[in-house]
Amino acid sequence: MSVCIFRLTSYNCRVIKLIQMRYLLSLVLALMSASCAAVEPSSAYSDNQMLDKNLSDQAAYDENPENWSERAREVLLNALSLTGIKYKYGGNTPETGFDCSGFVRYVFKQAASVTLPRSALEISQLGKTVSKNELQPGDLVFFNTVKTAFSHVGIYLGNNRFIHSPSSGGHVRVENMQEGYWAKRFNGAQRMEQPSTIKESRSSE
Repeated sequence: MSVCIFRLTSYNCRVIKLIQMRYLLSLVLALMSASCAAVEPSSAYSDNQMLDKNLSDQAAYDENPENWSERAREVLLNALSLTGIKYKYGGNTPETGFDCSGFVRYVFKQAASVTLPRSALEISQLGKTVSKNELQPGDLVFFNTVKTAFSHVGIYLGNNRFIHSPSSGGHVRVENMQEGYWAKRFNGAQRMEQPSTIKESRSSE
């Protein structure tokens, strides 16, 4: 009996993990909505409906829409599942912790099988440049945090929020791009449209 239970658990582990990640996405988005309710107007959409709408809108703009929406969703789910992982300069795994580019690089590798360069500046040179009012979930957003352009990177979630690994002493978390610190330091955004348009980094892990 114990053998059968073990096999069943192994067979369904990926399904269970996906369910857990989707639950986490719903929970985090709900918490974000509640925390900003006092300063932002209420939306006609639920958080999940807004996410689905944003992904659908994004597909309408992409040249290859049949693949991107699902890939963007997996990127967001993967990123949110890492919430709370500590910041570590040079870190690129959940075990060691993440710096900003290590976090983004790990998420895209796991969720989209795309290998990005190691630094935020190098990543900013890939994909398609998009304006702030064209941002869609899964886009990469860049900031000047050390008096150097494109020195910090995060993943846009929608509704003016992004997830990132911030700085020493911090952990992977969601931020509001409209807050003064981030609004003043926003440098731009890139959309990683298709794996074929993204060159794999030759730098070491």
